[in-house]
Formats: sequence, C-alpha cells, structure tokens
Amino acid sequence: MTSSLPILNDSNPRLRLTVEKRRRNIFVTQLHDTRYRKEENVNYLPVVTETSSRILEAGVNTLQKTLVLKKQAELDKVNQQLALKRQEFKNRVEALALRRSELELKQQQTKEMVMKFEKFVAENEVKRRRALNNYEAALELNISKQREIEDLTDHLKQLRARKQVLKERMSKYKIYEDYLMKTIDHFPSTYLDHGAESLVTPIIRRHEILSITHRQLLQRLGRLEEEVEQGQQQLLIMKQEHSIKTMMANKELSELQSELETLKEKNRQAEVDLLMKQGLNRQKVEEVGRLIMAINNLAEQCYLSTYGPLENMNILTMMDMVKEYILDKADTERRARRLMESSAMTSRTAPTDKRERGSMKSIGTKAQIKSSSKVSRKSETMS
Repeated sequence: MTSSLPILNDSNPRLRLTVEKRRRNIFVTQLHDTRYRKEENVNYLPVVTETSSRILEAGVNTLQKTLVLKKQAELDKVNQQLALKRQEFKNRVEALALRRSELELKQQQTKEMVMKFEKFVAENEVKRRRALNNYEAALELNISKQREIEDLTDHLKQLRARKQVLKERMSKYKIYEDYLMKTIDHFPSTYLDHGAESLVTPIIRRHEILSITHRQLLQRLGRLEEEVEQGQQQLLIMKQEHSIKTMMANKELSELQSELETLKEKNRQAEVDLLMKQGLNRQKVEEVGRLIMAINNLAEQCYLSTYGPLENMNILTMMDMVKEYILDKADTERRARRLMESSAMTSRTAPTDKRERGSMKSIGTKAQIKSSSKVSRKSETMS
C-alpha cells in the first residue's frame, strides 16, 4: 500500500497553507472595548487569501499525505495485530506441542497400564488354572481317600465281625479246654515227660501236612477255575466265529440258490423258446393267428383314410385306428342323443328335424376333423 502512493516532503513551501492572523470583527455597539481581549474556548476560523487553484493543489497534496499516514497507521496496526496473532499462534503451537507430549506420555502410560493389566490378567488366569488343577487333584485325592476309608471301614467291620465270631467260638470251646486242663491235672507227672510228645507231635505234623495239602488244593482249584474261565471265553469266541461263519455260509448258499433259480428259469425259458421255434406250441400260435385275423377284419370295417393304406399298417396301428373309430362313434351317438332329447323337449316340428340333421352333419365333420388331427399327431410322433 505504501509503494503505490507518492512520498510527500514537508520542506516544500507549496504544500504549506499560510494564513494571515487578522483581528476579530466585533460590533462597535459593545459596551466595553473587548476587541483586543483574549478569550478562552473560542474557535477561530481561518481566512483564506490564496487563489482557489493554489488552495486546491495544496488540499490534494495534504489529502494524499493524510491518506498515506492513515494507511501507514493502519499498516502498523495490522502489523501489530499480525505480530500478536503470530505470537498467539506460536503460543498455541507450543501449547499444542505440550499437550501432544502430554498426550503421548498419557498414551505411553495407558499402554504400560494395559500391558500391566494384560500381564496381571494372564497371571491371574495361570493362577486360576493352577488352582483349578490343584482343586481337581485334591478332589480326586479326597475321593480316592474317601473310597479307601470306606474300604477300610468295611474291612474293619468284617474283622470285628470275625473277632466276635472267634470270641463266640472261644467261649463255645472253653468248656473243652477246661476239660482237657482238668484231665491233664489228673494225669501223673511222668506221663507228660515221656508219652505226651510222642502222641501230640504226629497229630501236629499230620495237621501241618493236611493244611499244606489244603492250600495246594485251593491253589490248584484257583488255577483250574481260571483255566475253565479262559476255556469258556475261548468257547464263546469260537461260538461267535462259528455263528459268523454260518451266517456267511448261509448268505453264500442263498446267493448260490438264487443264482440256481435264475439259471433254472433261464433254462426253462430257453426250453419254451426252443419249443416255440420248433412249432410244438401250435395252440398258442393258432390263437395268435385268430387274434391277428380278427384285428384285420376290424381294421377293414373301421378303416379311416387318415391312417393311410391298410396293407402298410402294423397290428398296433390297426388297433389304434379301431379304438379311435369306436370312440368317435360313441361320441357321435352321445351327442346325437343329447340333441334329440333337447329337441324333443322344445318342439317336434320340422325345423327342429332340419336342425338335428345339420347338427349331425356338423358332428360328423367335427369327428372327421378330430380324427384327422389325431392321425396327424400320431404320424408326427411315429416319424
């Protein structure tokens, strides 16, 4: 803005406005002579003595300088505002950088807290699993110990019962012990020194031998029971294998029997075919011939020109032609009966007879058209 305006110099006398100091115009009728008295708060109006062109030139130059000064002041104000804005922007950038650093620090702290929390959660999960495993192991151990306690309790009950039985047996045999003790007391003293050992020792040895033999027999019995059980298991396995083999053999036998039946049927069919070829089944051949002749006779009586010449037709075509002829006749008869009944109900005049004849003729034409359309369809399908 400053470069576009000219620079003004105050030293140029043309740019200065010189005004002569004149005396004030005061009326003569005033009481006191106050023309030369100076008064305060009075606005003086300058008296212009220069020409209008000089005043105009000086006014234009003064206006340009004033505008330049105004623009310079505005520019300074704008520069000050710009500096303030730059300082404010710089302060905001610094505050933003500080907030960003604080945010990054908070994010770092948050990440560290998250990592610590995840580590804490993982440790707690490991501890939980370990505690759960310990709990399961302790529970299984507790269950096993409980079972052992129950088994030992049952065994203790059995031992107590056995003890009670033995006590009862001892109390039962106490009388015999007392009797033997009394008997020994009545024996002489020399009897126990010489003959007691010779009588008791063989009995004891015999008892030991019998107890050993009993144990051996029990062991042998246990082995035999195991062998019998193994033999039963082997027998069961052999029975299962035998049943499976029997089922497989029965299946193969049924398959062979079915094959035999099919072969027999094939042989029977071959024999029948052979007999047919040799002309031994004349009755059937005659019946077939009669049927063919009857079909030919019906075809001649029910001939329709739409099927072509009769000599070129086969049996199936002839039967189709006879069937269509019969159906057309039945349809025509049914229509004629309906028309006759309807005409009898309305009137019995001659015009009604003419109408019936016309309807009969139209029915015949319709039947012929229908038969020709059917024959054309059949010929198309056969082609």
